[in-house]
Amino acid sequence: MNATSGSEIRDVDAIVVGAGFGGIYMLHKLRNDLGLNAVCIDKAAGVGGTWFWNKYPGALSDSESFVYQYSFDRDLYVDTNWTTKYVRQPLILEYLNGVVDRYGLREHFLLETAMTGANFDEASGTWTVQTDRGFALRGRFLINGLGLLSATNMPAFPGIERFEGQVLHTGAWPEDTDLTGKRVGVIGNGSTGCQVVTATAPVAGHLTSFQRTPQYSVPAGNRELPADKLASYKENFESIWDQVHNSSVAMGFVESQIETFSVTEEERERIFEEAWQEGGGFRFMFETFCDIATNPDANEEAAKFIRRKISEIVKDPETARKLSPNDLYARRPLCDSGYYEVFNRPNVSMVHIGENPIVEMTDKGVLTADGTLHELDVLICATGFDAVDGNYRRVAIHGLAGQLLGDSWKEGPTSYLGMATSGFPNMFMILGPNGPFTNQPPSIETQVEWIATTIGELAGSPGEWLDVKADVEDRWTETCAEIADQTLFPKADSWIFGANIPGKKRTVMFYLGGIKEYRGILAGETAAGYPNFIRKSAVLNPA
Repeated sequence: MNATSGSEIRDVDAIVVGAGFGGIYMLHKLRNDLGLNAVCIDKAAGVGGTWFWNKYPGALSDSESFVYQYSFDRDLYVDTNWTTKYVRQPLILEYLNGVVDRYGLREHFLLETAMTGANFDEASGTWTVQTDRGFALRGRFLINGLGLLSATNMPAFPGIERFEGQVLHTGAWPEDTDLTGKRVGVIGNGSTGCQVVTATAPVAGHLTSFQRTPQYSVPAGNRELPADKLASYKENFESIWDQVHNSSVAMGFVESQIETFSVTEEERERIFEEAWQEGGGFRFMFETFCDIATNPDANEEAAKFIRRKISEIVKDPETARKLSPNDLYARRPLCDSGYYEVFNRPNVSMVHIGENPIVEMTDKGVLTADGTLHELDVLICATGFDAVDGNYRRVAIHGLAGQLLGDSWKEGPTSYLGMATSGFPNMFMILGPNGPFTNQPPSIETQVEWIATTIGELAGSPGEWLDVKADVEDRWTETCAEIADQTLFPKADSWIFGANIPGKKRTVMFYLGGIKEYRGILAGETAAGYPNFIRKSAVLNPA
């Protein structure tokens, strides 16, 4: 099983895989705070993770700009000048590159270098990571920042290989793509699909949206922010991030404590309308009322409001019907920049493939069950990702006694705290399975800081490693499931539970208890000396 035979082996203290928000901050903590010899590898040609690959039209954060950034350095926060409510992909990528250079990290990234396998050696207490570049890296600590949404999910339509046009996935977008005047099809209408459809419709010759499941979406409300608002973010840095860390979804607003039916119908309408005008999917679900995600009747009130808005916006009644969901409002909350309005354009059409399925692709386009051939020049697959564990399953990661991570997770991906999994000592995950479901940068920072503290505890004891106890991991999985079952989210088909991947077992993949509670659990684990881990020492330099 020694896949490194014949390869050059480079020794380091720690290996970080993935150069997104998590990998960049992890490398900074390891090198600049702990003084360790650490490197970060990524298969991409540049840093940025998700924001390097997702360069599709309309790519935009759906967390507000003042909390969609790092908070570990006040000066960095003050020096970041994002002027809109949400941030477009090019600016986020520019920001992350700026962070890399600000902290002197550039030379410690090995780009266009993919991890092809990893093995833990119990005798030496080290991980060896094989790469596709003819060398391997060996170190005590392996930190995977592979990304929640990075293993692309491509549809397997019969005949797709015959199509003479372009087939693109939004998660691997070619920068030189020009859709001007072309006949464009978009499959998928989740967050990415909504963004692509909205941004592409004004330039395409014709756009066909192939929709499987109607979505609830509210306006993003993206706009230029006044100077005094931007200044107040910087002046109130400490209080903003204190609120974020002591909230549930970490989105920068105070979550509602008001129950939906505790107010009059008129007041309820006013609150919903105010949220609609302000914009933001998470605001609409969590800042309006406290029980939309837990009470089916309250959920239906929010759903009815959005359905009514769709019927008011979309002029063609049949198109409005197709766009109107009738299930729970219990997927990841979406927001858009004029998604429903797009369907009033004469060059945009809707095909509801939930009612009129795709039969096959031909050389000219997409054939649906009603016999219609939808001729296309470009087919865009906004079909999402094999979320959370997809990238882990695509690499052979071997832990104690050669155990394969994919086999360990055969009943579904599990972890303790979203960061450690039993049988894989000194391997940590950033945004691994059953981590917090919140605004990502605060969750990433929380996890990276805990991992760095833990590594700091071990770094002075050569050969020492931590492995989470199996029963602890089981209990954490049960805890995540119990919390999820108190909400409506498991009752909706969503990538959050793996429902978007054919054949993938539905399972809980997030901790829905909120970032405040999560941070408290982490602090307790550290303060108690890691009681939920097995602590061992490798046999170094045996006689």
